[in-house]
Amino acid sequence: MAQSLRPEDDHLEIREEVAKLCARFPGEYWRRVDRERAYPTEFVQALTEAGYLGALIPEEYGGAGLPLSAAAAILEEIHRSGGNAAACHAQMYIMGTILRHGSPEQKQKYLPKIATGELRLQAFGVTEPTSGTDTTALRTFARKEGDKYIVNGQKIWTSRAEHSDLMLLLARTTPRDQVKKRTEGLSTFIVDMRQAKGRGLTIRPIRTMMNHNTTEVFFDNMEVPAENLVGEEGKGFRYILDGMNAERLLISAESIGDAKWFIEKAVNYAKERVLFGRPIGQNQGIQFPIAKAYAQMRAAEALLHQGLKKFESGQPCGEEANMGKMLCADAAWAAAEACLQTHGGFGFAEEYDIERKYRETRLYQVAPISTNLILSYIGEHVLGMPRSY
Repeated sequence: MAQSLRPEDDHLEIREEVAKLCARFPGEYWRRVDRERAYPTEFVQALTEAGYLGALIPEEYGGAGLPLSAAAAILEEIHRSGGNAAACHAQMYIMGTILRHGSPEQKQKYLPKIATGELRLQAFGVTEPTSGTDTTALRTFARKEGDKYIVNGQKIWTSRAEHSDLMLLLARTTPRDQVKKRTEGLSTFIVDMRQAKGRGLTIRPIRTMMNHNTTEVFFDNMEVPAENLVGEEGKGFRYILDGMNAERLLISAESIGDAKWFIEKAVNYAKERVLFGRPIGQNQGIQFPIAKAYAQMRAAEALLHQGLKKFESGQPCGEEANMGKMLCADAAWAAAEACLQTHGGFGFAEEYDIERKYRETRLYQVAPISTNLILSYIGEHVLGMPRSY
């Protein structure tokens, strides 16, 4: 394996420990979970007990108090080891909204239990069927009535809702035609789904091409205590945006992990597989796509690390977070293509894990933000061209 597939000085101790944990969950485990469309409960529990999902929560609230680059290393290693952190990665970063904008009471009530895994905050209720990524056009409405809000509406692609205790919900609290800016009048709430299920909250699973545990959720006069409002009413859109750079950088790290898994798999097979009296890796038609995918991965990885450094030093990192997300996802997809092509027909066989990882990797061209919207961001906010939408 190429030395640079495992950085020598980037949280090496954490990477080694995560790799040991992941070794307890080999390909057979992930194939079974995928086949059954099941939630990887045992894997998530192991990560929780090891403290990895509380990595970004400050020590004063029972977390590890680690920097974002350490969380990125954890997620990258899970994917490089052949696993999939999508089942629980939101436990790491959704709590950031409470940490940055929640009241002291909310922080004390929720963060320690999120750190230990006693409470799972993994569901993020933002996207809706009619608005998609146009968040300011969402229709879910929360009406204030005394000491509570009454919520009506619908969300889609709310992953892990069936396996989460809490949901961070974005809803409109002021009608769109009554605000000066379309980003105003949106509020963020902590929804205790344990209390809300069957009392105005309905969760419906969506079966997809990969085992992503995603759902659509319906709110029918669901009650949320007013004390569960995060920050100020009407400022929720800014609170949500605040955490998106962290999310994109962490997803980028997962894509880099996927790319490294595919490249290592392809290199090993190309050296071992012999046809016409020679290893197939000797043929440039096999060798060059793998080499190009490797170069792509290294370039994307460098931009990711630049973004992580900026984030940790408090500098604006929207450019790196967005471009990194796009380029890391592209690198993972290029590596997936090279790996599948290298294995030929065997790449489609379930036992090789390639087809599973191939399906999982494709998601990040679309989520948590599509490539086209990233290009729009670059065009407008980086290059200064007119808004394209």
